[in-house]
Amino acid sequence: MSASTHAHQPRARHLVEALNGRHHRAALRIFAFLVIAHWAEHIAQAVQIYVWGWRVPEARGVLGIPFPWLVTSEWMHYGYALLMLAGFMLLRPGFAGTSRTWWNVALGIQIWHHFEHLLLLLQALTGTHLASKPVPTSIVQLVAPRVELHLFYNALVTLPMVVAMLWHSRPAKRDSEAPRCTCADPAPV
Repeated sequence: MSASTHAHQPRARHLVEALNGRHHRAALRIFAFLVIAHWAEHIAQAVQIYVWGWRVPEARGVLGIPFPWLVTSEWMHYGYALLMLAGFMLLRPGFAGTSRTWWNVALGIQIWHHFEHLLLLLQALTGTHLASKPVPTSIVQLVAPRVELHLFYNALVTLPMVVAMLWHSRPAKRDSEAPRCTCADPAPV
């Protein structure tokens, strides 16, 4: 390894330690904000379709109204899936015990979700679509419509993430490992 590679490893390790130690609470809050903002987009799109009766191509969420290309950009969707995967992996060391188990469940689901978005991106880049569909299509999208599928995937990832964060902020005494950060709520007086 080169000298510059060795110099970057301690910095990267220090960043991961800081994100999972003294800055874990702030990092989790930022991560949760991104997840909630993403949820808001999907919920807005569902309201546009199921409450207001918009056709699917017209229902673009909140940001998709002024920036319609966002909804059809596989790069944007893949980038968010990659950001989520990176967030789950970077913040994982800060979890312990039961909260880590739940975080791992969310991470595992996000790995699959990321794979599906990678598949969509590759189809968009190559012009070769799964099952000869007219548009990029994920594996599960072969049996479920895309709008509903994304609502389902986001729920499937978010629920164990929320459980993990709740357990993490209130670690049970029966957990053998204590969290390495200061996220836990102070003990009641």
